[in-house]
Amino acid sequence: MSNLIRRDPFDDLLRGFFVRPVDMTAGIQGEAPQMRVDVKEDESAYQVHAELPGIKKEDIHVHIDGPVVSISAERKQEKEVKEGERVLRTERYFGKVSRSFQLGQEIDEGKSSAKFNDGVLELSLPKKAPEQAKRLTID
Repeated sequence: MSNLIRRDPFDDLLRGFFVRPVDMTAGIQGEAPQMRVDVKEDESAYQVHAELPGIKKEDIHVHIDGPVVSISAERKQEKEVKEGERVLRTERYFGKVSRSFQLGQEIDEGKSSAKFNDGVLELSLPKKAPEQAKRLTID
């Protein structure tokens, strides 16, 4: 006698999906999210938009060094666990994120401006006028 059983692989997939227990205590900690940045250029300036959701503007720092722009931010964890309450899962990232990139031309730091609205940092970075080469006269 043959003991062959016919199985449907799709049925096995669904059974495994719905039957597996879910570990609600496992969190995704330590994975820093990428700071998403858009950079646009026109003839006189660069426009930078950086997504920083959930971060307060006081915790954002922008540093300009010639053509290099560095953005750093910190999302601080608010430990607000009430008595009798326990955390089942934490996936939100708390900590520092940073991003540096080099633009094609030096930035005029004195004319640069920054706005932060709805989790998006907007930088207006005017280009520095290129210095004209000086012709040296010979005596």
